Amino acid sequence: MSQASDGMSYDPQGQSKPVVEPGEFPFAVAHLDHMHINGMTGALQKAGGDLRYVFDTDAERVKTWQKQFPQAEIVDDIRRILDDPEIKLVASAAIPNERCKVGLEVMDAGKDYFTDKAPFTTLDQLASARAKVEETKQKYMVYFSERLHNAPTFHAGELVRQGAIGKLLQVIVAAPHRLSKDNRPDWFFDKSRYGGILTDIGSHQFEQFLYFGNTTQGKVNFARVENFNNPDKPELDDFGEASLTLDNGTSCYCRIDWFTPDAARAWGDGRLFALGTDGYIEVRKYLDVGRPNNPPSVLLVNQEEEREFTFEGAQHFPFFGELILDSINRTENAMTQEHAFISAELSLLAQKYAEENRD
Repeated sequence: MSQASDGMSYDPQGQSKPVVEPGEFPFAVAHLDHMHINGMTGALQKAGGDLRYVFDTDAERVKTWQKQFPQAEIVDDIRRILDDPEIKLVASAAIPNERCKVGLEVMDAGKDYFTDKAPFTTLDQLASARAKVEETKQKYMVYFSERLHNAPTFHAGELVRQGAIGKLLQVIVAAPHRLSKDNRPDWFFDKSRYGGILTDIGSHQFEQFLYFGNTTQGKVNFARVENFNNPDKPELDDFGEASLTLDNGTSCYCRIDWFTPDAARAWGDGRLFALGTDGYIEVRKYLDVGRPNNPPSVLLVNQEEEREFTFEGAQHFPFFGELILDSINRTENAMTQEHAFISAELSLLAQKYAEENRD
């Protein structure tokens, strides 16, 4: 698994495992505001997707992106994509507060939508997307990469859902990120555009809580956001935390921050801890601190064994192939629409709670 010092350019390299024949699943890419679009595009290609078009308002950004994906035809109007009846899905990484608007246009054109997280910055946007999904029957899927494009976290989720640690009692996630302040665009520091730290990168954690807990319901008990160390960027939340309880009683807590120090060889030492009635799991998502030769890993201890799973080299990420098949077959095996929407809703509610209770 590749590492990157900057999370904005992190691009996991997965195995190629096509689930369709060449040309069977044409898709397009629009809006390249966040570099997560590279990981999204590459993963869809490796699962057999046929990349046809790319659109963005910044010509230089398109040229840079096309160095990695030269087969995409550049179009100067997104209508070229929306009006092409062969395109089945549009992948997009627009500025967060614009993602919903793009998604509504894509679904109105009869295509499925695959957006970078966070999928919304307001509850009103979420409501409009729910209504549009109901109206059009198209998909509004989300790139929750910290599980879907991270082999240790994905594997740990499967272990938990298979009962490897018994009944799940608690999930704790630490999600530090490197700020790389000088490399960020202006919108990154404008809360009306990025939505707040719990809405943005926190959406990953809420998605993991729901998946590990195997439910689509939960409530926010507590949430907090702060700007501890960036007075020059007053609308930046550089720290966030939240406590949730799922409807099955599982306790959940996450800490999210922009304080990864320079010496860390990855953009964040992400960790997950899951406690069950019959064991526990630790996930070292991106690195093993102090051991540069050790790959990311999952540590499992239960009533039968004490075991380490390691993840070296290109991994298989099944979500993307399942998404392609879901789009073709109108199934929900990769992720249910309700799971995607509730994950976003909880993150929005946590951010709202934190803002309303801020000193």
